[in-house]
Amino acid sequence: MDPKTKKLQEQLLRFVGGYLQKHGYQPEEWNAKPIPTDGSTRMFLRIMGPDPDMGLVAMANPPTEDFLRQENQAYLAIGRHLRKRGVAVPQVLAHNLLRGFFLVSDLGTRNLQMVARQEADPIPHYEKVLDELLKLQVNGVSGFDQQWCCQTPKYDTYVMRSLESGYFAKAFLIGYLGLKHDLSFLDPDFDYLAQMASLSRADYLIHRDFQSRNIIVHKDKIGFVDWQGARLGPPAYDLASLLIDPYVNLNDSVREILFERYAKALEKIEKALAEDLRQYYLYIAVQRNLQVLGAFGYL
Repeated sequence: MDPKTKKLQEQLLRFVGGYLQKHGYQPEEWNAKPIPTDGSTRMFLRIMGPDPDMGLVAMANPPTEDFLRQENQAYLAIGRHLRKRGVAVPQVLAHNLLRGFFLVSDLGTRNLQMVARQEADPIPHYEKVLDELLKLQVNGVSGFDQQWCCQTPKYDTYVMRSLESGYFAKAFLIGYLGLKHDLSFLDPDFDYLAQMASLSRADYLIHRDFQSRNIIVHKDKIGFVDWQGARLGPPAYDLASLLIDPYVNLNDSVREILFERYAKALEKIEKALAEDLRQYYLYIAVQRNLQVLGAFGYL
C-alpha cells in the first residue's frame, strides 16, 4: 500500500472509530477489510464487529475536484431520498462531506453476479430485482430534486452523444483498439441513434449503472449500491443495463423472459409505458452498450 493510500485509510478508520465510540461500541472489537473496486478512485472498507448480523461499509471519496464534491453531495442526498421512498439502498449512518467520508449499513457480501454464476436458475433472483427496480424508478421519482444530480439532471441527447457514443469512440475505438483514421463518418449514425433513443419517455428515475455488481443479494432480499449517478430517464435504460450486463452473460431465452415480465409490470402501471419500452428498447440498449465499451476501453 502506498503512503498516500495508507494515510487515507487511517483517516477513514478514525472516522469510523469516532462513530463507533459515539454509539457505545468498542472500536478495538471491530476489524476492517478492504473491498475491491472496479476502476474507481474511491476506497471501501467492510467494517465487521462481534455481531455478525451488524456490518458496516465505510467509503472514502476525497473531493479533490469539483465533480467529486458534487458526486458526494449526490450520494448523500439521493441515498436519503431513496431510503425515504422505500427503495432498498443502505442507510447513510454518518458522513463528512469535507473529507468525502461515508459510513453506511452493509447490505451483504454477495452481488447478483456471484448469484448468477453460482445458481443453475437465476430467474427467481432477477424477478425480485425487477420488482425492486420498479420501486426505484416509480417511487423514487416522486419528490426527486434534479438539483441533487452530480452529472446531468436528465438522461438526454447530450449524455448519449458526449458520455456514451462519444466516449465509445474516444476510449474504445481510439484508446483501446488504436484506430488512427478520422471517425467523423460515424457521427450521423450516432446522431440518429441518440435521436431515436431520446423519443422514449424520460420522466422516471433511473439508476444509470444498474449492473450485477451494483445489486446485492442477501438471503431473500435485494439491495442497490452506487446510486449517485441517478437521474431522470427512460425505464428501459436500467433494464438494458441489467439484461445486457458485461459481468453476467444471460442467454437470450432468459433475457426474453425477464423483458416480458418487466414489460407486463410496466403495463400495470401505465399501458403506454410498456408500449414505449417495446418501441425504443433496442435503441437505448445500444446506447448503454456504447457506454459499457467506452468504460472498458478507459480501464
